[in-house]
Amino acid sequence: MEKPSRKLKKTILILGVTGAVYLSFRFLLPLVIPFLIAYVFALSLRPSALWIERKTRFNYKKRVISLPLALIGGVEIFLFMIVLGVFLYFAGRKLFMEARLLLKNLPLILDGLNTWLMENCSFVERFLKLPDGYMVNVVSDILTGGEAAVKSRAMPFLMSNSMTVLKWVVQLTVILVILLIATVLSLQEMDDIRTRRDNSMFCYEYSMLGNRLMTVGSAWLKTQGAIMLFTMIICSAGLFLLKNPYFILLGIIIGLLDAMPIFGTGTVLIPWALISLIEKNWLSGIGLIIIYIICYFVREIMEAKIMGGKVGLTPLETLVAMYVGLQLFGILGFILGPIGLLIIEDIVELYEGTCYNDPKKDRKDERGEAL
Repeated sequence: MEKPSRKLKKTILILGVTGAVYLSFRFLLPLVIPFLIAYVFALSLRPSALWIERKTRFNYKKRVISLPLALIGGVEIFLFMIVLGVFLYFAGRKLFMEARLLLKNLPLILDGLNTWLMENCSFVERFLKLPDGYMVNVVSDILTGGEAAVKSRAMPFLMSNSMTVLKWVVQLTVILVILLIATVLSLQEMDDIRTRRDNSMFCYEYSMLGNRLMTVGSAWLKTQGAIMLFTMIICSAGLFLLKNPYFILLGIIIGLLDAMPIFGTGTVLIPWALISLIEKNWLSGIGLIIIYIICYFVREIMEAKIMGGKVGLTPLETLVAMYVGLQLFGILGFILGPIGLLIIEDIVELYEGTCYNDPKKDRKDERGEAL
C-alpha cells in the first residue's frame, strides 16, 4: 500500500489540530477560564507584591520573616476595589446629574418629537394627496398598538424570566468570589505552578500555549479598551462642541455600543444625523456624520493594524480569524479566533517535522537532484 503523500499528511495534521482546538475552546475552556483569568490577575499583581514582600522582611531569632504574598495580593485587590468604587461613585454622580436633567427635559423632548411627527405626517399627506389627518391616525394606531403589545408581553416575560435572571446573578456572584480566591491562591503558589510546569514532559507545549494566550489576550484587551476609550472621548468631545447637554452620558453609551459587534456607533449616530438633516439642522447632522467617520476609522485602524501587529497576524488574517471566531463562539470569538489561529499554526509547525515527516526523507544536492 502506498504511503500517504506529504501534502495529505499535513492536511490530516491541520484538520486534526483544528478539530482539537475547536473542541477545547467549546467544551474545556468554559470550565477553566475563571482560573486562567485569575492567573493573569496574579501575574499582574506579582511584581508589586514581591516588591512589598522584600521591603517588609525582617529578622527574628535568626529567621527571615515576611508577609505572605497571598495576604499582600488580597490587600492590593481590596485597595483596587476601593479606588474603583470611588471612581465609579464620582462618574456615576455625574451621569446621574445628566440623567436627571434628561428626565426633567423629557416632556419637552416628547413634545418636540410629537411636533416633528405631525409635521412629517402632514408633509406625507400633501405629497401623496391623502385626506387630512390620515397619516396622523395611522401613526397613532401604530403607537397605540405597540404600547398595548409591550404592556401585554412585558409582565409575562418578566415573570417567566425573573428566576433565570436571579440564577444568573447568583452564578455571577459565585464566579467573582472564586475568581478573587483563585487570584490570591495563584499568587501564593505561582512558584510551585511554574516548577511543575517546567518539570512536565509537555513543558514546551505549556509555554507555547501560555505565551500565545498572554500575547493575544493582552493585545485584544488593550486594543478593545483603547478603542472604547477613544470612542467615548471622541463622541463626548464632538457632542460637547455641538453643545449637547448630555455629551458625557451619550458619549459613554455610544462607546459601549461600539464595543458590541452587533450595534456599533452607527446605530445611534447615523439615524440621529439623518433626522437632523431632515430637520435642516445642518450643523448637528454634519457634525454627527464627522463623529461617526472618525470613530469608524479609529476602530478599523486600531483593531486590524495594532492588534495584528502585536499578535503576528496580518490585518486580513486578523479580520478573518475574528469573523470566524464570532460565528463559532459569539462575542468571545473576537479574541478566541486569533488565539485559535495562532495555536493551530504553532502546533502544526511544531509537530509537522516530528509526527509525519519520514525520518529517511530524501536529501537533495545543490542541483535539486536526489542523492
